[in-house]
Amino acid sequence: MSLLLRDGDYVADDRGRLVAVEYGEALLNEVLFRLTVRRGSFPFLPGLGSRMHQLLREKESAWESLARQYAAEALEELGNLAVTGVRVSRDGEALMIVVELWWQETQMMVTAQVEG
Repeated sequence: MSLLLRDGDYVADDRGRLVAVEYGEALLNEVLFRLTVRRGSFPFLPGLGSRMHQLLREKESAWESLARQYAAEALEELGNLAVTGVRVSRDGEALMIVVELWWQETQMMVTAQVEG
């Protein structure tokens, strides 16, 4: 069991108790965290996070291949989780990145918003 994180904060229910999530949800929570936090932003965990924010400096034609590479790199420590697809689109000043994953015979999808 794990606690639900949203926008970097723990989520509380209507009674003020922290919301717990089961393993599949906890995994998606961890995936989203690893995709949106900048790689190297934690000094004692330099490999944690992704380089997705660097996509904004690249040509749009390279976004999907780089996003797939960055996602695989960010999630490699999570074990038998495979990145099967990535879609990237611009949303104002940010990018919306949809990462498709395969885990324990289950197809999953995570959408991350990345800003410069």
